[in-house]
Amino acid sequence: METNEQQILDLVRARGLVRARDLAERGLPRVTLTRMVQSGVLVRVGRGLYALPSRATSEHGFIAEAATKAPSAVVCLLSALRIHSLTTQSPFEVWLAMPIKARAPRSAGIPVRVMRFSETCMNAGLETKEIDGFEVRVTNVAKTVADCFKFRNKIGLDVALEALREAWQAKRVTMDDLWHFAGICRVTNVMRPYLESLT
Repeated sequence: METNEQQILDLVRARGLVRARDLAERGLPRVTLTRMVQSGVLVRVGRGLYALPSRATSEHGFIAEAATKAPSAVVCLLSALRIHSLTTQSPFEVWLAMPIKARAPRSAGIPVRVMRFSETCMNAGLETKEIDGFEVRVTNVAKTVADCFKFRNKIGLDVALEALREAWQAKRVTMDDLWHFAGICRVTNVMRPYLESLT
């Protein structure tokens, strides 16, 4: 029979990162994590997040780390553009969409910018990406472009236009998708001249 430490190691190797609450689901004692960190078998990479010391992280690792702290959050706007490789911007904050009444995640050294979305906007155009062993919800390309126009006063119209241009030139969106998400985000009139100039 495997020891608690061996079971935790197997879990960390399979997932890349493990949360303390993942152990409770399997009936493993959390105190074992503390012992494993003290002995150098694991490292604490964030509040409640543990990994192997040799773990390689991607350039989006900090986004995954921040997103896992708020299960209701969706990666959006500049952070979503970064994940989709549609911007030259390199935001120092992780941009997260959250329901209007949801509690903002506590930051553990990662700056987070929370944007409040209506229920309709929260649930539209979502996809799941695996980043450093975690499944992270992120807005798809067309929804991200529409969100950029909706929040153009926060991120800048130039960023929204760059995202639209890059997505269209790379054939990552269709005109139907752009019109659909423009309607959901209530920016049809704002986006109309830019969309018409593409065709």
